[in-house]
Amino acid sequence: MEFTAVFERDGEWYIAYCPEIPGANGQGKTKEEARESLGAAIALILEDRKEQGLRGVPPEAELGTVTVK
Repeated sequence: MEFTAVFERDGEWYIAYCPEIPGANGQGKTKEEARESLGAAIALILEDRKEQGLRGVPPEAELGTVTVK
């Protein structure tokens, strides 16, 4: 999966955010540091959303996977 990374300069820092994932933000002294920070934030948010979503699944439900390209 790929997501959009928007970079803005704030003094000596780069701020990065992802419009597709509300709340996903990163920062760094370089664009690459900001990109890595944003990637970590996206991973944490998606993992948290997965855990929250699975809490409501009935125990008798069948689970599978889907790949997004």
